[in-house]
Amino acid sequence: MARSDRKRGESESDRDAVLGRLRQSLAEVGFALPGSVVVRSYRCGKANCACHGEPPRLHGPYIQWSRSVGGKTLHRRMSEEQLADYQGFFDNARKLKALVAEIEALSLSIVEEDDRWPRR
Repeated sequence: MARSDRKRGESESDRDAVLGRLRQSLAEVGFALPGSVVVRSYRCGKANCACHGEPPRLHGPYIQWSRSVGGKTLHRRMSEEQLADYQGFFDNARKLKALVAEIEALSLSIVEEDDRWPRR
């Protein structure tokens, strides 16, 4: 058995264990909403408004959900009640992205150790 084969064989069970953990974690993720949520305060376009005063009294705060749809960014305002209802969905989306990144990194490590690829 070649050295690289032993290395691959030894780490294969480790990778299987990691993949099993990732699969279990993926199975536990529920509904997920893409995008981000920010709280913003604005100045309006009216020159005489208090938001342009010194000190400024900005409009808001407004809760804004932003996401990309068909290459365009969509913004929607949310109420505090909606944010409370959907916060778990946004948390799940972050978990999902992290899990996919781990699976991709694990897959890349397998490809990088393959002796059939030319070395740089």
